[in-house]
Amino acid sequence: MRVPSWLRAGRTRWYVAGAVVLALAGVLTWVVWPEPADAPRERRYRNVTACLLTDGEGITGRDAAPVWAGMQEMSLRTLARVQFVAVSGEQTPANAAAYLAGLTQGSCDVVVAVGAAPVGAVAQNAGRSPDVQFVSVGGAASAPNVAIVDGTGNLRASVSQIVETMVGRR
Repeated sequence: MRVPSWLRAGRTRWYVAGAVVLALAGVLTWVVWPEPADAPRERRYRNVTACLLTDGEGITGRDAAPVWAGMQEMSLRTLARVQFVAVSGEQTPANAAAYLAGLTQGSCDVVVAVGAAPVGAVAQNAGRSPDVQFVSVGGAASAPNVAIVDGTGNLRASVSQIVETMVGRR
């Protein structure tokens, strides 16, 4: 079968027109393509760490949960690192003192104690670590580097504020 000349000439035009349309579609796609989402940014912490020492219930305990929440809020505002350690085994100040010593000899600048055994360990041992600041929740201590937060009221806000003040001094 013989193709008429007008159809042969039109075929070339169609090829050129198709190539132009494809090129325009490619350029348009490139222009309107969405920007890639920013990669998640890492949080740059300061070289300050606040540690929570709890009784055997850990951060899920009735008194420890609001304290841990307050410390996390403080961390968001100040970029201080936070961590916690739960005393396992016998819940006595003598046993908790070993955990406290690990925190004070490690990287903790501020230690918050919640629970009878940790608070007792702070009362007996805070004077041995004058470079560390302590917060005793619901306890009493006579060392100058210990702040007392009574266990009543808005524990979350109280601990957050006092730890933020201590972290700000570092």
